[in-house]
Amino acid sequence: MKIIYDLPKSLKKVPAHYCPGCGHGIVHRLVAQVVDELNLGKKIIGVAPVGCAVLAYDYWNFDVSEAAHGRALAVATGIKRCLPDNFVFTYQGDGDLASIGLAETIHTANRGENITCVFINNACYGMTGGQMAPTTLLGQKTATTPKGRESEKKEGWPLQISDIIAGLKGVSFVARSSVSNPARVKQTYGYIKQAFGKQIDKKGFSLVEVLSPCPTIWQKTPYKAGRWVEEKMSKVFPLGIIKK
Repeated sequence: MKIIYDLPKSLKKVPAHYCPGCGHGIVHRLVAQVVDELNLGKKIIGVAPVGCAVLAYDYWNFDVSEAAHGRALAVATGIKRCLPDNFVFTYQGDGDLASIGLAETIHTANRGENITCVFINNACYGMTGGQMAPTTLLGQKTATTPKGRESEKKEGWPLQISDIIAGLKGVSFVARSSVSNPARVKQTYGYIKQAFGKQIDKKGFSLVEVLSPCPTIWQKTPYKAGRWVEEKMSKVFPLGIIKK
């Protein structure tokens, strides 16, 4: 029988620690698939900071460096400047990239560093107990907003980080997608490949934001978490290419 869908060479065949229904495993595979198709395996370096994906090096079959919480793009900048011929990307969550690491995100993008960022948005701090993140939706209940996030009078509005990044001159590509159904997974794959291509062509900073289910923190079944991404999150964070 002809095999038409197999494990990417850049993805290790090991059990995952992610919660059932989490989107991280899907995005890990998409990244590995793009790495294989673009033949980046021998020169790619990933950077994963503190968060649910801090153990990404357990799954990808290429070099991955850890970084302190929020400092992935600073670490990636140092690596890229020391090894300009290598392909360097970060894999970050919303609590990391859009909160404690916001300064690093803005300035790395504004400088036009030739780095790619895969940004996982699950609207909460997943690893540390489900606190409110900058991307938490209005009305969404979290460990620190038990009655639901309120608007500008208290917790502020959900931060549209991709739209902010897209307005900077050093940025070559920004897109937002999700992994809530097969069609969206395919779209995410295409966006990651385009973003990686921008770095290969030395066009500057590129970013793909992925809306990802977090069934455990959201206290939903995997199916309902996927539906919530489609019906709620994607209305606040519209999907598509933001800057090309």
